[in-house]
Amino acid sequence: MKVLIVEDEEALRKVLQEKLQRAGFEVFVAEDGNEGWDMAKSKNPDIILLDLILPKRNGFDVLGMLKQDPELKSIPVFVLSNLAEDENLKKALQMGAEDYFVKSQHPINEVIEKVKDRLMEKSR
Repeated sequence: MKVLIVEDEEALRKVLQEKLQRAGFEVFVAEDGNEGWDMAKSKNPDIILLDLILPKRNGFDVLGMLKQDPELKSIPVFVLSNLAEDENLKKALQMGAEDYFVKSQHPINEVIEKVKDRLMEKSR
């Protein structure tokens, strides 16, 4: 199972990558929205963890592009963001994100468990 992490914060990106690899997943990382889009197209991940505030192309743009692409629209996207406002959460979910985690409110291990659970569902 392949996980794509699109996150510009290096420390968080590395922790997520390490924990997901330890859980047995193949992990790809991107540091900005353009790289995230390119990797989604080339790696065809089983799930995407997407930050919203990204250099070059923001996460909302990437999410919109993913959900409009016939080959990528069915990939579950979990948004990881510091944007805690309800309108951002609602917008991301309306655009097709499957879940939304506010970084300051959700421990990394909770996010990892949700990813594992979702990928286990998908593999059944």
